[in-house]
Amino acid sequence: MKIYDISVPLSPDMHVYPGDPAVDIQQTSRLADGDVANVSFLRFGSHTGTHVDAPAHFIENGMTVDAIPLNLLIGRVHVVDAGSTVIDRESLTGVDLADDMRVIFKTRNSYVWGEPEFVRDFVYLTADAARYLVENGIKVVGIDYLSVEKYNFDTPDVHRTLLGSGAVIIEGLNLSDVEPGHYELICLPLKIEGGDGAPARVVLRG
Repeated sequence: MKIYDISVPLSPDMHVYPGDPAVDIQQTSRLADGDVANVSFLRFGSHTGTHVDAPAHFIENGMTVDAIPLNLLIGRVHVVDAGSTVIDRESLTGVDLADDMRVIFKTRNSYVWGEPEFVRDFVYLTADAARYLVENGIKVVGIDYLSVEKYNFDTPDVHRTLLGSGAVIIEGLNLSDVEPGHYELICLPLKIEGGDGAPARVVLRG
């Protein structure tokens, strides 16, 4: 069984959603300087890189990241090829989601992580697509860039629809080495008490 690491590495040079905190990683002690150990200071936002959006991100009194049941974040997942410019209801009607509660969308986004700056014209979900997923009982939705929502949105309808239904969103994945199909998902966000979201290490097995 092969393991695919679909997380992006945290680094000061990584893509960060505009307005979010920049990534700052500094060594505060170094073996090379005669210190007893290597120790680093880390500073970044809760929605940096590969991360989980808990309902509390957009829903008042919504479930926080430390309260997400692990059985939502571990289990069978359907990786769907969605290489279009937008993921709407029409593009989803041909996808068999009958036996799925978790879906991850692989798009052209997976190939923009190497760009020097944040890419604004990424593939996203429409509000109607989000409603379709909720209607079909989907509880985990993943995408291969930093938001399921259109850049510079008017209102966060996609997030509110998914998170308001109790679903969990995984953003910032890299699926460039993963073929569409069914896998086992293992997604473990940092256990931040009361957190609206958290960076995560996400892998697929299959």
